Amino acid sequence: MCGILAIFSANGEAIGATNFQGSDHSLRELAYRQSGKQRHRGPDDTGVLVIEEQGVALVHERLAVIGVETGHQPLVSQDGNVALIANGEIYNYVELAKQIGKRLPGYRPRSDCNVIIELYEEHGQELLQHITGMFSFVLYDRRRRQLLVARDPYGIIPLYIGQDARGNLWFASEMKCLMGVCERLQIFPPGHLAAGTVQQQLQPVRYHNPSWRQLTPTRPVDLQELRHQLELAVRSHLQCDVPFGALLSGGVDSSLIASIAAKIMRERDANYKLRTFSVGMPGSPDFEHARLVAQHIGSQHTEISFTVEDCLDGLRDLIYHLESYDIATVRCSLPMFYLARHVKSTGIKMILSGEGADEIFGGYLYFHKAPNYEQFHEEMVTICERLHVSDILRANKVTMSKGLELRVPFLDTQLVNHVMSIRPQDKIPGALNEFGGERKWRMEKFVLRKAFAGDYLPDAVLWRQKEQFSDGVGYALIDALPEFAARHVTDAQLQAAEQRFPINPPKTKEAYYYRCIFEEQFPGDAAASTVAKWTPRQDWGCPEDPSGRAQAAHNQAYGKC
Repeated sequence: MCGILAIFSANGEAIGATNFQGSDHSLRELAYRQSGKQRHRGPDDTGVLVIEEQGVALVHERLAVIGVETGHQPLVSQDGNVALIANGEIYNYVELAKQIGKRLPGYRPRSDCNVIIELYEEHGQELLQHITGMFSFVLYDRRRRQLLVARDPYGIIPLYIGQDARGNLWFASEMKCLMGVCERLQIFPPGHLAAGTVQQQLQPVRYHNPSWRQLTPTRPVDLQELRHQLELAVRSHLQCDVPFGALLSGGVDSSLIASIAAKIMRERDANYKLRTFSVGMPGSPDFEHARLVAQHIGSQHTEISFTVEDCLDGLRDLIYHLESYDIATVRCSLPMFYLARHVKSTGIKMILSGEGADEIFGGYLYFHKAPNYEQFHEEMVTICERLHVSDILRANKVTMSKGLELRVPFLDTQLVNHVMSIRPQDKIPGALNEFGGERKWRMEKFVLRKAFAGDYLPDAVLWRQKEQFSDGVGYALIDALPEFAARHVTDAQLQAAEQRFPINPPKTKEAYYYRCIFEEQFPGDAAASTVAKWTPRQDWGCPEDPSGRAQAAHNQAYGKC
């Protein structure tokens, strides 16, 4: 995982010196300077390719995880015609390299992303039907003067698009690289590609369109196949040439990923000990359950404790890296921001996470209030398609702020398609429904838990109720944040919030405070418009506060939530 930046001339010709902050910059100088704002994403190497006569600049900030010695970017085709900058991992690159080798004898990819070039030469933009992984990339064909830009199906890897005053087109992994130069800013949407010339005014079009997006599935769950699909997803995500570990919150999602990973690695080395990490305040409920899992899977486990003050100290830095002011996103990011720095200090460069399970299995507590199967499935589709502005945005940007790659096996494309194609009556929590010949009162993510019953995890963890990550690490932090914000925001300021912030106006002092910090760092309506607020379904009777406790499922019978 890395950081990428690309600039394309509006007319396909050389870009002259650009005046920026009072001095003239060549195209190369400007590209290098702006990409420097995301150099934390790629602390190992910076690669620059400039095609002066066509007004093209490509910059790559590299975190070396696969092909450490050979994967320098930008990558260039054998004939020098095609250039590529890619951010992410292509998990099926070994199989693809074998197929390419039949056409090009002796072919050896320099890194996992190298296969994108050869697939483009053979399939054009249809290459996206062949690769699986987490990625965003910009590919440039000199001969045709065409570019191909794409982002993975669920937006695990960030990508922004902008346009400057001259009409030049910009792409970057982080929005901060475009600030000060681009008048127009927007998120490049997940599951989309843009192909053609700059002069054609590129428009992203969807390439990933599974049937479950439009239709309510009817296929019954197969627990053995579900188990197999998750095991396959974890196995594919273990391709790595550097030390790695796993986040372990003590919830079922991260615990399953860590347990499966440990088992697979012991197939290769019977004495292997997975490095696992948990974070929380002293006495956090997550610590107790994470210890149970670490003992069960025999991992080398580390607990990182923090105080409320530790998190409050980092709030401003966090919002800068997060590029968001959404309350739920900021709250959940604070503990991970603290954790990521410690994990990276141990020498680990890649970490596994349980992100994505709640979206595809309907695991959030407010899903207990879903009125029917159809709305339950539609809401899962909605939150899957908003992952890139909430949980996955947080997971990627917070860890990459420390040069740490985070992988999410639950969002493996094949696994998501499998789980989202299971009929909603098998996944919906709370309501009494037929399952396996019995009538049961089911907790959230029941089919996931049932599929792995018996061996991978202790029952106390396998059947542990869902916690918001920010709740599970310690309730004191969630209580302290509104109190801290209230000391910085007056009643009068909050009453005038709609006048000051007409885009997504904040409704609480906590939201107002985050918004003020964001506005200082990313001024203007264009930046503010890239942020999407997440709240549970209020038309299902859920309160706007995203805390798990506020969803009235904690300390109550499920039937009363």
